[in-house]
Amino acid sequence: MRALPPAVDAAAWVLGLVAAVLARYDMQLDGRRIAGLAAGIVLTVTVHGAAAHLHRGRYPYASLEEVRALAVTVALAAGSLIAFVAVLPRHPLPLSAPLIGGVIALVLMLGARYAHLLRQQRSRRPDERTAAPVLLFGAGEAGTLLLRSMLTDPGGRYLPAGLIDDDPRKRRLRVFGVPVLGGRDDIGAVLRRTGAGSLIFAVANADADLVRDVRDRTVAAGAEFKTVPSMTELMDHPVAVDDIRDVQVADLLGRHQIDTDLRGVAGYLTGKRVLVTGAGGSIGSELCRQIHRFAPAELMMLDRDESALQATQLSLDARSGIDDPAVILADLRDAAHLRQIFRTRRPEVVFHAAALKHLALLQRFPGEAFKTNVLGTLNVLAAAEHVERFVNISTDKAADPTSVLGYSKRITERLTAWTADRYPGTFLSVRFGNVLGSRGSVFTTFTAQIADGGPVTVTHPDVTRYFMTVQEAVHLVVQAAAIGRDGEALVLDMGEPVRIAEVARQMVELRPDPVAISYTGLRPGEKLAETLFGAGETDERPFHPLISHVEVPSLSAADVARFDPAGTPEDTTAGLARLCTLPALHALP
Repeated sequence: MRALPPAVDAAAWVLGLVAAVLARYDMQLDGRRIAGLAAGIVLTVTVHGAAAHLHRGRYPYASLEEVRALAVTVALAAGSLIAFVAVLPRHPLPLSAPLIGGVIALVLMLGARYAHLLRQQRSRRPDERTAAPVLLFGAGEAGTLLLRSMLTDPGGRYLPAGLIDDDPRKRRLRVFGVPVLGGRDDIGAVLRRTGAGSLIFAVANADADLVRDVRDRTVAAGAEFKTVPSMTELMDHPVAVDDIRDVQVADLLGRHQIDTDLRGVAGYLTGKRVLVTGAGGSIGSELCRQIHRFAPAELMMLDRDESALQATQLSLDARSGIDDPAVILADLRDAAHLRQIFRTRRPEVVFHAAALKHLALLQRFPGEAFKTNVLGTLNVLAAAEHVERFVNISTDKAADPTSVLGYSKRITERLTAWTADRYPGTFLSVRFGNVLGSRGSVFTTFTAQIADGGPVTVTHPDVTRYFMTVQEAVHLVVQAAAIGRDGEALVLDMGEPVRIAEVARQMVELRPDPVAISYTGLRPGEKLAETLFGAGETDERPFHPLISHVEVPSLSAADVARFDPAGTPEDTTAGLARLCTLPALHALP
């Protein structure tokens, strides 16, 4: 292979110059002209070979970069021959020969390289005898990347038979030789015509209606429906064959297109000492994974669950151990230990994600919500005197709260705002709704119930909630922390609220056997519909189209310190509700 390019290029020059000279002299060559032609061939091949040697190995053979260098090399060789012919009194070659011959030689060289590429592409294609024909829905960026990955995998399971795209401008388009065969209305006919047994949905950030419609049409045609993760989930690599998976309920609820100002994010994370509390949880572990991408000087992961901490650490580095200093075992309720950690490790940026979050359980044990969510947060805030930026992870249940969870998280928002007035760093909260797939979420419950044969229990047929994947939510949290101002709460745009009954129906439909759905009634403290904004809060988005900024009235640590959670659950719940509504900086008698 190493000797092939010089030989091909030399042969191209021979053919190019011979053709140019024969055409100029009407196929009549005498001894002098033959000698001149031979000299010209030797000169151009020598100059071309010397010049090509300088860039050989720098660019892949037949790549665009090599083609550019090749054109420059041909021009240099042709120019050298023109100069050689021009300085001799009796021109051994016509002056047009180097130009015409150079053009012919370049065309032959490019043709040889194109043939090499075609041969390589054919050799890399999946074996038609073993690979299953499939259709791809989406001829955009994600579909193109996936198509390229399929066509360069000789042992691949899938052989693209065609593309489906709703954009009429892409009809008759061929991508890497694979044709666009129609839009979604043609799915059934194209599946039958091509013999494809599967359709792979390859639209990076699609709304729920499109995903469900394409899936329904595919299933109705008797084919399998598969998909690829969203671009937010694929932050570390472009979409490829290995990313193809079965559809999940998160796909059927839609995806959010999130644009990140990487420079703004890197400005406060890169090279900084970053601490994440609750690092073993769903939000905390994803925060660690995304923060890790921005190369902090040190990433400290704090949790009281040693197994969850180890799982998070292994997701970042499979070779690390639980004795890694990045792993910190601690309880938010231990104020002295927290102060020692902050004093010795000196974090500059803190993401506070640790909390008790199960609404129904906290309604029964409101004192525990106060000790962990309220006092634990206050302990972290008190220790964070010298941090540059503090981000308190809140919830939409803190907006006009009606539950113990909502009360406790609203109090943490107010405590964070109070701390912002006392310490020099930036202290803010980020509020969002339910996270798809988080531990203990409704999806976990539904999955267990479906596996058990049902029924799937829904509290009310009209109950709605805001949902976002954990990757999307954390992506916006990291972005929000870059633009948040002191003391405020940032509210993430969660899209349209989703009916829980619809979620249950979609999950049931993903299973082959029928499962019943039953309604149990709303539980204490539970709302029929959540809201992202409380009374008096306005939706203002000055910096990012998916992030709103709201003011938060402060609540002093003295108010919280006077609260006694030792009463009955009813008294404790009522006391938490009163703390939420105290005027700013009010002190209890």
